[in-house]
Amino acid sequence: MSYRLLCITAHPDDESGAFGGALLTAHREGAETHIICLTDGQAAHYRGNAADGAELGRLRRAELEAASDMLGVTSLEILHYPDGELLRVDMYELIGVLVERTRKLKPHVVLTFGGDGNVNLHRDHTVVSMATTAAFHWAARALYFPEQQGRGLTPWTAQKLYYLSTPFISVRDCPELASMPTVPWSLTLDLGELSERKTEAFALHSTQAGVLERVRDFLEPHKATERYLLVAARGGIAAHEDTGLFAGVIVD
Repeated sequence: MSYRLLCITAHPDDESGAFGGALLTAHREGAETHIICLTDGQAAHYRGNAADGAELGRLRRAELEAASDMLGVTSLEILHYPDGELLRVDMYELIGVLVERTRKLKPHVVLTFGGDGNVNLHRDHTVVSMATTAAFHWAARALYFPEQQGRGLTPWTAQKLYYLSTPFISVRDCPELASMPTVPWSLTLDLGELSERKTEAFALHSTQAGVLERVRDFLEPHKATERYLLVAARGGIAAHEDTGLFAGVIVD
């Protein structure tokens, strides 16, 4: 049996620009990798040649599918929540959806954003962090969403939860936010040659070329690493003792 990793994101391009190194590293180690993206990115500032939001959503879905293929992802699911408006979504309903997916996919390790909102302090990233954290813990308890058991989805205990630690802050037109507090890190992934593949996957999001251009100078010193904070783990490990995404994980 192989390791299973689940990455829960907010928008197409998050999987590459934020988590691409971890996804590639896990794939190289023979793990199954799964992505759940909550929106199709219709509210993006950069819009390519899309005539309207619906067309942009279709384009970004296709870009995400292509990038996921390059990252070697086992499965991808794009949900239909409103881009930029996750704060207004029924949180209990959203957590239930993520609990259901967790019980279905049975990941050993879960990756998501931290509450800071990551590089651009996006509120959708913060909401994804909140919902994923609750789902990580609640998926293991029969008390929560017991109706799912009638569909054969029994409680599942994922073993590790990580938040992405952003190496810099770049909020469009808001340079004063560059010193905002961010999630610290306990684990550094040295990507080596995988950093170029991560950049190539990010570049497949052609409607968002302006994003990559805007952060290129910030990104260059950090392109060879990704940083994560271990925020939950089975077995009582100290965060500073963690040595890898799957370190200490017991394969079922």
